[in-house]
Amino acid sequence: MLTYNLNLKFKARSLRSNMTDAEKILWSRVRRKQISGVQFYRQKPIGGYIVDFYAPQAKLVIELDGGQHFEPEQQYYDQQRTLYLQNQGLAVLRFTNVEVLKNIEGVMEVVFREVLKGVGHF
Repeated sequence: MLTYNLNLKFKARSLRSNMTDAEKILWSRVRRKQISGVQFYRQKPIGGYIVDFYAPQAKLVIELDGGQHFEPEQQYYDQQRTLYLQNQGLAVLRFTNVEVLKNIEGVMEVVFREVLKGVGHF
């Protein structure tokens, strides 16, 4: 089981209550085990981070990036975060909010393939 910083629990709860439009759209497509029966969680603390979406069975994290993620400091932070998650044995998919809003079917195709790899069906 992955550990997490207990101090992040309340912040994660707050983030779940205030999802972006892109997060709401993706959540509507991955919730309730819609992809191969795999459970996803949203705004899940892992280590010292809160990831946007997490599927433990598929060992998959999905991150959605808004405009602030294109700033150099944020890109460095995101790289460190991705390395940490990968070192925990997790695959990390990153999409921009615009990708989700304008091409949800393309995003879902990538997510579906990664879920199948993670659960050993691909």
